[in-house]
Amino acid sequence: MPPWRKLIRPVSETPNALGRSVHHSAGREAHQSPPIETGHDAGTPLQKVSIDMKNYYRVMLGKKSVHAGECFAGNFIGTDFDINQDLTHKLPEEWRAFNKEFIPIYLAAHPDKTKIGAGLACGALWTVSKGIKKGDIVLCPDGSGQYWVGEVSGDYSYEPGKILFHRRPIVWLNVTIDRSAMSEALQHSTGSIGTVSNVTPHREEIEKLIGGVSVPTLISTDKTVEDPSAFALEEHLEDFLVKNWAHTDLGKDYDIYEEDGEKGQQYQTDTGPLDILAISKDKKQLLVVELKKGRASDAVVGQTLRYMSFVQEILAENDQTVHGIIIALKDDARIRRALAMVSNIQFYRYQISFKLVKG
Repeated sequence: MPPWRKLIRPVSETPNALGRSVHHSAGREAHQSPPIETGHDAGTPLQKVSIDMKNYYRVMLGKKSVHAGECFAGNFIGTDFDINQDLTHKLPEEWRAFNKEFIPIYLAAHPDKTKIGAGLACGALWTVSKGIKKGDIVLCPDGSGQYWVGEVSGDYSYEPGKILFHRRPIVWLNVTIDRSAMSEALQHSTGSIGTVSNVTPHREEIEKLIGGVSVPTLISTDKTVEDPSAFALEEHLEDFLVKNWAHTDLGKDYDIYEEDGEKGQQYQTDTGPLDILAISKDKKQLLVVELKKGRASDAVVGQTLRYMSFVQEILAENDQTVHGIIIALKDDARIRRALAMVSNIQFYRYQISFKLVKG
C-alpha cells in the first residue's frame, strides 16, 4: 500500500446517534470528504429514501477482486459481462430500457443462462456504467480485507481489449477502510454477493470512517411510509435476513436467487426494486419477499402484487409459479384482511431480541 494512504483500523468505539458502535482510529487527522452535491436518482435500489447527498456503492473489481490492483493503479472501476460493444450512446436514463435491449443480447451469447440471471447481469452493467453518478462514492475491496475509497469523476468509457472494458474514472481518496473497522451491518452490506451493491443506508458510518463530517439523519420522503422508525430498522433487517437466510424458515424451502455471483436482492422491476427474489429448491416456484418498511398496508400489498406480476410475466419460465411473502414487525389486521382474498401471498412477522453483555 502506498505510504500516502491512510488506513482506518478499529482502536476505540463511540456510540452514534442510533446507539450502534462506530469504530474510529486514534490520532487520525480528519479528511474532508468532497463537497456534498444535490441528491439524485441513480436508478439503483435506494429509491425510497431521498436526501440531498451523494450515494455510496460497494463495487467488486472482478471475481474475488482479481483486477483490483490494476483498477487502483489506473484510477478506474469497470465491468464486462461479455457485452463486447461500446455503450456510449446506449445508456438510457432508466435501466428498464437498457435491460429490454440487452437481455436478449446477453441470452444469445449465454444460452445456458436464465432470464433472471440476464436481468441481474445487465442491471449491474447499467448501474456501474450509468446509474452511479459523478460525485458518488465507491468502496472497492482489494482482496485482503481493505476497502479503497474513491469518488466517481467522469462518465462511461469503452476500452476494448482491456480488463473490465466498460469503465468509469475514479479519484481514489487517501484513505483505506479495514473491514474489521466496520459495524456488523455495514460488513453484511459490503460483503453481499454481486458486482455492485448500494450501501447508501450506511452513509453516516461511512462518512465517519473516511473522516467526513456528520450528516443528517435519514428521513423518508415516500408518502406511503407511515412509520419512519420501522422504515429505518427494516432497511437493515433486509441485509440481516439475506445474510442469515439459511437459518430462517424460508431457507428450508427456498434459496435467494443467485447466478454468476449476482444475487436477487433489490432486484429491479418496472415498478421499482423488489426486496428479495428467491427460488424454491426444486426450481418450480419463484418467491417475492417484501418487507413492509413502515409503509401503509394497502401500499405494500399492492406493490407486492405488482412485483409478482412482473416476475410472472417477465422472469418466470413456463413451468414456474410465483408466490409472495410480506414481512412486518407488528401484526397488521389490514394486511391480513387484504391477503384473505389472495391465496399466493403469505404474511410473516419478525421478532427482535438483544442482550447486554457485561464488560
